[in-house]
Amino acid sequence: MTDRAPTMRDLATRKSTGEKLVMLTCYDALFARLLESAGIDLLLVGDSLNEVIAGRRNTLSATLEQMIYHAAAVRRGVERALVVVDLPFLSYQVSIEEAIRNAGRVLAETDCHAVKLEGGAVMAPTVRALVERGIPVVAHLGLTPQSIHALGGYRVQGRSDADAAALLADALALEDAGASAVVLELVARGRATEISRALRIPTIGIGAGAGCDGQVLVLHDVLGLNEGFAPRFLKQYATLGADVRDAIGRFADDVRSGTYPDDAHSFE
Repeated sequence: MTDRAPTMRDLATRKSTGEKLVMLTCYDALFARLLESAGIDLLLVGDSLNEVIAGRRNTLSATLEQMIYHAAAVRRGVERALVVVDLPFLSYQVSIEEAIRNAGRVLAETDCHAVKLEGGAVMAPTVRALVERGIPVVAHLGLTPQSIHALGGYRVQGRSDADAAALLADALALEDAGASAVVLELVARGRATEISRALRIPTIGIGAGAGCDGQVLVLHDVLGLNEGFAPRFLKQYATLGADVRDAIGRFADDVRSGTYPDDAHSFE
C-alpha cells in the first residue's frame, strides 16, 4: 500500500502481491482506534453484534438502524482502516430497489467503505446493481448465519464435490457481478483454497483454512471475552474475561472495605 489511505479497489492488488488481509469485527469507536493502531486492515461491523452485544441467539433480528448506529461509531474511530458493514436480514433480499436504498443509507449515514451481504449466485444481480451505483460490496459464502435455519445448524460447507462446485460457481458469479471480496465461512479448507485460486478478488476466511487471502474473526472471541465459545477454528489471543472479573472484583473489594477512594483519588 502507498501512503494514501487504502480503498476497496486496493484489495485485489493485495491479493496479487500475496499480502494477507487481516479483518476483525468491531462495534464501537474505542475498539476501532485500538484495532487500527494494531494494524488491522478491515473492520467488519458484523450483524454478529446482535449476539455479542445484544445477547440474542442469532443474527436474524438485527435491524438496519442498529447496524447504522454501530457502524457510524466505528467509522468515527478510524482514519485509514476500511470499514465494512453487514446488511441485516431482509434489508436486501426482498428486492433490488430495497437493497439499493438500504445499502445507500448505510454509506450515507456512516461514511463507511462497503457493505456485506450473504448468498450466492442468486444475489449476483443485487451485487451488480449496488456496485453500478457506487456501493462496494463484500460477499459471504459457505456458512451464512442469516440462513442458519435453512442450513440446519453450524456445519462445515463444501465437503462434497457437488457442494464444492456450487460454492465455486457462486463465488465466480459474485466476482463477475463486481464484489470486492468474498468471505468464506466454515468451508472445508481444500475447497476454500480452490476457490481462492480461481478468483481474482480476495477471499477472507473464517474457519476456512490457510489457503484464503485473508482471515477474519469476531473480536470478542479473539480476546477471550466470549467465554465458553471455543469452536475448532478459533484461536484465542487473550483471556480478558478472567482479567475483567479480577479487576472488577478488586474494585468491589476496595469499595466495600473503604480503601477506595483514598487521598490520592480524592479532591480537596
